[in-house]
Amino acid sequence: MSEFYNKLIENNKKWVESKLAIDLDYFNKLKNVQTPPLLWIGCSDSRVPANEVIGAQPGEVFVHRNIANMVIHSDMNMLSVLDYSINILKVKHVIVCGHYGCGGVKAAMGSSTIGIIDNWIRHIKDSYRFRKNEIEAIVDEKEKFDRFVEWNIKQQVLNLAITSIVQEAWSKGQKLSVHGWVYGLDTGLVKDLGVTFSSHHDIKNSSIYKLNFN
Repeated sequence: MSEFYNKLIENNKKWVESKLAIDLDYFNKLKNVQTPPLLWIGCSDSRVPANEVIGAQPGEVFVHRNIANMVIHSDMNMLSVLDYSINILKVKHVIVCGHYGCGGVKAAMGSSTIGIIDNWIRHIKDSYRFRKNEIEAIVDEKEKFDRFVEWNIKQQVLNLAITSIVQEAWSKGQKLSVHGWVYGLDTGLVKDLGVTFSSHHDIKNSSIYKLNFN
């Protein structure tokens, strides 16, 4: 085995020892139940670890990650996580968290092929097309990139809010809010983008997506 691989095993042992040093019953408390208040939908980027970013402990965050933190209505993996977290775990908050400097978003803004991921980021290209004039009016390239990262997150929050899973939860009176954040790799800080949906009324500008469960 490589030195790196063996180091992972050793790090795990040290982590267990550190937890038991504080509370001998630490793992027994975790093993039987999880009641996280939050579902985190984030980018697969290794520099944005969900729990560490918000200082959460094991058991406090249910996590789904993919390239460029996408919410795609035909993605059964994402939908299964969403359904389980809302209807079984009863989370009260869902956060879509992207990050500045996202490689998936950057790739979607260009025309170079990078493999099978081309098909995944095509969904981001579709979003770019809807805001093409607005985005390309920005002269500074970094500013353009940053703004599109933010707009992509906002689009994914809307995609989340109009899923049948979220709308059905609201129709049953379940307390549930979805939010959009962006993480700064250079600062470690998250920025709330001010886009939150907590009921059917919040998607008034996209009424065509509203579903009637009565």
